[in-house]
Amino acid sequence: MIDLIFPDGSQRQVEPGQTGRDIAASISKSLEKKAALIRLEGELIDLDRPLPKGGRFEILTRDHPDVLETIRHDVSHIMAEAVQELFPGTQVTIGPSIEDGFYYDFAREEPFSLDDLEKIEARMKEIVDRDEKIVREEWDRAEAVKHFDEIGEKYKAEIIENLPAGETITVYRQGQWKDLCRGPHLPSTKTAGKAFKLTKLAGAYWRGDHRNPMLQRIYGTAWASEEDLEAHLKRLEEAEKRDHRKIGQAMDLFHIQEEGKGMIFWHPKGWKLYQTLQAYIRRNLEAEGYVEVKTPQVLDRVLWEKSGHWDKFHASMFTCETAEGEVLALKPMNCPGHVQVFNQGQRSYRELPIRMAEFDGLHRYESSGGLHGLLRVRGMAQDDGHIFCRDDQIEEESKAFVRLLQQVYADLEVELHSVKLALRPELRHGSDELWDIAEQKLERAALACGIEVEKLPNEGAFYGPKLEFHLRDAIGRTWQCGTLQLDYVLPERLDASYIGEDGQKHRPVMLHRAILGTLERFLGVLIEHHAGAFPLWLAPTQVVVATITSDADGYAEDAARRLRAAGLRVETDLRNEKINYKVREHSLAKTPVIAVVGRREAEEGKVALRRLGSQDQEVLSLDDAIRGLRKNATSPDMARGELL
Repeated sequence: MIDLIFPDGSQRQVEPGQTGRDIAASISKSLEKKAALIRLEGELIDLDRPLPKGGRFEILTRDHPDVLETIRHDVSHIMAEAVQELFPGTQVTIGPSIEDGFYYDFAREEPFSLDDLEKIEARMKEIVDRDEKIVREEWDRAEAVKHFDEIGEKYKAEIIENLPAGETITVYRQGQWKDLCRGPHLPSTKTAGKAFKLTKLAGAYWRGDHRNPMLQRIYGTAWASEEDLEAHLKRLEEAEKRDHRKIGQAMDLFHIQEEGKGMIFWHPKGWKLYQTLQAYIRRNLEAEGYVEVKTPQVLDRVLWEKSGHWDKFHASMFTCETAEGEVLALKPMNCPGHVQVFNQGQRSYRELPIRMAEFDGLHRYESSGGLHGLLRVRGMAQDDGHIFCRDDQIEEESKAFVRLLQQVYADLEVELHSVKLALRPELRHGSDELWDIAEQKLERAALACGIEVEKLPNEGAFYGPKLEFHLRDAIGRTWQCGTLQLDYVLPERLDASYIGEDGQKHRPVMLHRAILGTLERFLGVLIEHHAGAFPLWLAPTQVVVATITSDADGYAEDAARRLRAAGLRVETDLRNEKINYKVREHSLAKTPVIAVVGRREAEEGKVALRRLGSQDQEVLSLDDAIRGLRKNATSPDMARGELL
């Protein structure tokens, strides 16, 4: 007999060979109809698969959130079946579910077209209507290799040959179509539903290796309901409008070119935006007692070996060898350098905590295919900081960091969505006992801040657990930017110490922390969040003084000088163009305020202010306009200081 424990704590013994469907039917016919998968000891299993063991047991209906990934996996199989029906001779390779959807890689001589996607979608819906039963089968390895070879599926045969010895070979069959797959899957193609959409085509090397053949990848999205699909497609449409690369080009903020892959060429307006954000976060750190340092860009391999980064990250480092045989690396992070600063001279427990910050450039190798505008780069800077403290200071320092992060996010008009606790990875430094202590202390620190955390097994850094702070943008997407990591390992490896109250040497605890994370990435997020329409204090150009006629040119230039003297970032537009054309052009460039001046405004010492997003204009004296704009353009932290 097999013992099952249900979610309400009740228990039942069932005969070997029983399936999840059998048990659902024994409870009620309506549950059997709704059932999609079962969860047994935390593992999702096909509804019609005989139960392999006993344990904690749950029946999941199609609308359960944990079924969505399986729906997407099913739809990827349905897509592959449709492709092979429509385009005989096409080979399938791999087709996983991914965030918000799925993809499948195909080997085919002739390229797919966007028109083909419509045909494939139509055939997919036919396959759903066929209600093909999805059946799990276990195959002998040699027979599986032979079968897929014989039907021309060379990639599938290679995958099977490379599977670990002893691994069960499972094939899922739907109708006459079949594919190598671990599963699980829903009972039939009809269960997957029709809430799907094929979204784009791309190229992908077999097994991600550029030396291998290029395959054709079809991406799609799938959801539990048509309403969810429609909402997602609207989000995609909005995200397309907010693409930071397009907005960056329209606003003349930055560009990237082939000769500097992953490196940003900041234009004057973009660099002003960058500097404004950096100055804002720098002021906040100074107010919290951080001291800023600058450490070398290039350091010897020896230091990276001592810190443990060489073993873990050397493939992501840019390195060179000197004529003297030195192996040097551009720094991918600041922490080892900050420990070197801490180690200069003898430290006392009375000095702690020492909060150290740096904004210097970092470099990390990312594959060309992974680069994406400002969001994934090779050259970057961070609002990096390291707090050297005692054990008894961890909670207070963590609370202070969280308070600051919450204030910064509020100032930048983004929402703190969730906090996740990333736990020990398989490859790590330090004993299990040390990791137990670090994880417990970081979780307690989060709770002391009133934060409920979601735990992420195996996601921590190699030297310690970390809190990940995820923000949510204007269209509901989440981004992981802020981080707080607790580290006992690096101070030990790099021999950091302080003299305690007892006169003995002690190891400091090291808190690695960032609020924005990578400035480039955070700016990409901000551009898309605000759709380029930044708050006045942050906008690279805050005011454009635009003339109606050339008679007002002198007055416009004088007004611009006075606005600049008041600390505003100002441009003039004296072109011989109609004012409506100028207003439209500067509105498209997301200029927050356009100060329109003509002969009358020049004679009366006034300006007509037009604010982005409004059709109205406000006529003020130049003095009143300067006072009002200066106040509105004050950064939130400076405004708080003025109120004290």
